[in-house]
Amino acid sequence: MKAAPLSTRFTELVGVEYPIVQTGMGWVSGPSLTAATANAGGLGILASATMTYAELEAAILKTKSLTNRPFGVNLRADATDAPERVDLMIREGVKVASFALAPKPELIAKLKDVGSVVVPSIGAAKHAVKVASWGADAVIVQGGEGGGHTGPVATSLLLPSVIDALGGQNGPTSIPVIAAGGFFDGRGLVAALAYGADGIAMGTRFLLTSDSAVPESVKQEYLKRGLQDTVVSVKVDGMPHRVLRTELVAALESGSRAKALVAAARNANEFKQLTGMRWTTMLRDGRTMKQSGDRTWQQIIMAGNTPMLLKAGLVDGNTEAGVLASGQVVGMIDDLPSCDELIQSVMTQAHERLGMLSRLA
Repeated sequence: MKAAPLSTRFTELVGVEYPIVQTGMGWVSGPSLTAATANAGGLGILASATMTYAELEAAILKTKSLTNRPFGVNLRADATDAPERVDLMIREGVKVASFALAPKPELIAKLKDVGSVVVPSIGAAKHAVKVASWGADAVIVQGGEGGGHTGPVATSLLLPSVIDALGGQNGPTSIPVIAAGGFFDGRGLVAALAYGADGIAMGTRFLLTSDSAVPESVKQEYLKRGLQDTVVSVKVDGMPHRVLRTELVAALESGSRAKALVAAARNANEFKQLTGMRWTTMLRDGRTMKQSGDRTWQQIIMAGNTPMLLKAGLVDGNTEAGVLASGQVVGMIDDLPSCDELIQSVMTQAHERLGMLSRLA
């Protein structure tokens, strides 16, 4: 029997059955995974940071051919062509614009003018307050347990701090909050709702589904791992990045700064050739990154590492030459369900837990 829908402000905002989001993971969140999540009643998000404009256009059209339900696209707010990508999303009627960094107020306004839903990801309460004041419709809050770029504060503390900052101490927050980092089942969903969130977002859990295009051998490598088998490294791209412990990561951690910069420059050149980007465009992107955040030029140069190291592991299946982004939750996962099976199991367990709590109350 299909699990009953669970209505929150977020599900009503984006038009989905269940308050579950599949995050936009580079090289992982393509049309098949995004559409499978959407068809299962959640919100799937395409990851566009590793796509050219033409590839993003094709991916949106492919996703639309696989589902008639709402889905989103994750954008780099600091990308030189972000306005053109926003225009593409508007033209194709994409429901949700997800951002890894806070988009400028004018970009938020442009999306909201056509009825798009703007959902930035944030890592601190002050950032949530800022984007809410700019008109963001909701925020995704990722705690330190999460995979990929992450912060130092655990979800159990970051989430209530954001909810309190948005006025949700004794009632609803000013905008819906989606909790990310450490979620994998219905218990986590109910816990997030108890804190005052309106849903959860999961990355690693959706990566480890049968609908994910990640090579089977790589999925099996994830399934072997325990709760202690991830590490937060700044040697991948200069920013805190939670990944699986591998020999490559150990080598990066023990390597010299000079070697890291040389490797980053080499990988940036490979990414340039793969995408057809010009050096002038990459330099403009780097300058924009420098102006929009606290990154040093060394960190910006090292950012060239990320796309190619992730591609080697998550696309090419070369775990010796690639990096595997992962949340700590990998240690709690031992199966590869379809997106529909995953969402149904989460929601069935969530309804059971909610029923149990209502009897206690």
